[in-house]
Amino acid sequence: MPKIAVENVIQPGKSYNVDADKYGDMRLALLKILPPAPGLTVAEIGQAVLPHLSPDLFPNGEKAGWWIKCVQLDLEAKGLIQRDKSSPLRLAKV
Repeated sequence: MPKIAVENVIQPGKSYNVDADKYGDMRLALLKILPPAPGLTVAEIGQAVLPHLSPDLFPNGEKAGWWIKCVQLDLEAKGLIQRDKSSPLRLAKV
């Protein structure tokens, strides 16, 4: 199973190795559904990504929440998405 190193905006300079296939699938789904500001809440993202995920990698949406967070933190660290300071938290494409 191939791995990919991901960053974490909350822990600059630190990276983690995760499943490359699941990361790639979730990354495509997130970037497809995220609009520019004001963006979407995490709950809205959770529902919006499901139809775009591979059923082989995420059967019945299993573990999608963990992967949303993983990819979100990596894309924030890379400057591709940003969080809004509102409550509830909203994420948007840069």
